[in-house]
Amino acid sequence: MDNLDYGIIGNCRSAALISKTGNLDWCCLPEFDSSSVFAKLLDEEKGGSFEIQVASGYIIKQRYKKHTAVLITHFSNGEDAFEIRDFMPRYRKEGGGYNSPPEVVRYFKHISGKPKFRLKYDPKLEYAFGKTETYVKKNFVVSLTRSKKYDTIFLYTSFNKNALVEGRDIEMTQDGYVLVGYNEKMFKPTVRKIYTELERTKVYWLNWSSKTPTYKKYNSQISRSAITLKLLSYDKTGAVLAAATTSLPETIGEVRNWDYRFCWIRDASMVIKVIGDLGHKNVARRYLQFIVDLMPDKDEKLQIMYGINREKKLTEQTLEHLAGYKGSKPVRIGNAAYKQKQNDIYGILMDVIYEQLAKYSNDIENGEELWGITKGIVWIVSNHWKEADKGIWEFRTEDRHFTFSKVLCWVAIDRAIKVARILRKAGKLEKWTALEQEIKKDIHANAWNEKVNAFTQSYGSKDLDASVLLMESYGFIHAKEPKFVSTVQAIEKELSNDGLLYRYKNEDDFGLPSSSFTICTFWFINSLYKIGEVEKSKTYFDRLLGYSNHLGLFSEDIDFKTKRLLGNFPQAYSHLALIECAINFSRKDSEEQVLDAMRE
Repeated sequence: MDNLDYGIIGNCRSAALISKTGNLDWCCLPEFDSSSVFAKLLDEEKGGSFEIQVASGYIIKQRYKKHTAVLITHFSNGEDAFEIRDFMPRYRKEGGGYNSPPEVVRYFKHISGKPKFRLKYDPKLEYAFGKTETYVKKNFVVSLTRSKKYDTIFLYTSFNKNALVEGRDIEMTQDGYVLVGYNEKMFKPTVRKIYTELERTKVYWLNWSSKTPTYKKYNSQISRSAITLKLLSYDKTGAVLAAATTSLPETIGEVRNWDYRFCWIRDASMVIKVIGDLGHKNVARRYLQFIVDLMPDKDEKLQIMYGINREKKLTEQTLEHLAGYKGSKPVRIGNAAYKQKQNDIYGILMDVIYEQLAKYSNDIENGEELWGITKGIVWIVSNHWKEADKGIWEFRTEDRHFTFSKVLCWVAIDRAIKVARILRKAGKLEKWTALEQEIKKDIHANAWNEKVNAFTQSYGSKDLDASVLLMESYGFIHAKEPKFVSTVQAIEKELSNDGLLYRYKNEDDFGLPSSSFTICTFWFINSLYKIGEVEKSKTYFDRLLGYSNHLGLFSEDIDFKTKRLLGNFPQAYSHLALIECAINFSRKDSEEQVLDAMRE
């Protein structure tokens, strides 16, 4: 498999990746950031997987059940046909709350004939450290390891357990199931019970998706991206993950491999803003509570990222025994970037707080806490905005005065002023307005480069950086202002490669970047659209959508030459930016249709 041709299933507790031929190649249980049960994605020999093997005459097709996270893989040789409906159960409990057990269910639906297949069940617990032993018991199959620590996984099935474990032929004449779960079941499942779980999970997703508005253009892409973002949210605390994987490389064979199963304040806040705009209020509310719970002390600085259960220490380790995706070492768990200083997170967070208060000011349960956080953020920004930092791209070497960080410091104060007005706290306005103006003047004086005719990556630099395109989105500058227009044009000339964008082209800690960062291309398309280059932006957008995988999913990066997907997958950043672009184009088309009707 040369591309990331996987579908994601999940239940807001964990997730799994299923290949387009129906193989389960990545899953961590019981939670997103737990150690892996299946990790063939990171080592084809040792990683472990749960594979479906059919004779060569079978044609395999894959799709999602529309508006759900139920993945359907269809196998047919003409006469014999069956489907696997993969899902992780999630549905509302009768007493309130959600049932989201740490398990993957594979429901086998018989369609015609007597299809035959083999199952290669090969779990490798604890990131495949040491040996995993599998035993057939009376009611289930249990796999266990004692290598790093003692851990177990349970399999329940309607098929012959010995035939399954030994990889012998299974002939199918009726529906069946396999359930792989972290916990031993109190009651043995049945085909009927599993079918009910499937239907209840399907209904949950249909109900959730029905809250997403319908758009005339790109509706299926918006819906699929929204579901993907929901799948990357962790229900228990409100955290939002950057991606479901670790160590998928930005470039094959290089060392830019990071663990993304954590909650970056920046990524998560951007996701929440988009999901909130789509009407999914509960996801936004839970995330705000996640932030409130992280800020116990008024003088405590926010980290740039946290574990999904609010862990503050995310020690980075290397798993030397794993070969890496397509041989790209190292495989990392944990992420040392948690220690970095990035001043932009305060502005991004204040933007979310302002958006929520503006939308739901009569329905915010924690208004007093949010006002306390607002004052705390202003205090931190006023004391630290003049300092250099690591920036949005997390340079691991020297600190610099990154333009994006400065703009987001301005956003923090601008939104704090707006929040003060909503909450009728006039006492702070004069002081905060003076600070907002001071930061704005500083950016115009130091980030603008006359020779390049653009805002550059950092103060005094000639290097261009796609992140400065967000100046307009955050309201720092108007789209039609000459300085912004010329910045977009300079970035197109310097960073665009056939419509795909580099984040930047200057050398960083690991050399020169060699793949396109997907979110940057979406930002670029959005900026072209805003400055009036509508046709060009739409052409680029349609082309970019064509680079998704077979299910419409995007990773973090795209290879400039081959257009293969690279980096962690699926990437929240990429899908939130896709939604923003698609909504712009959909609205534009709707406005033009209204104008045409008026002319007629």
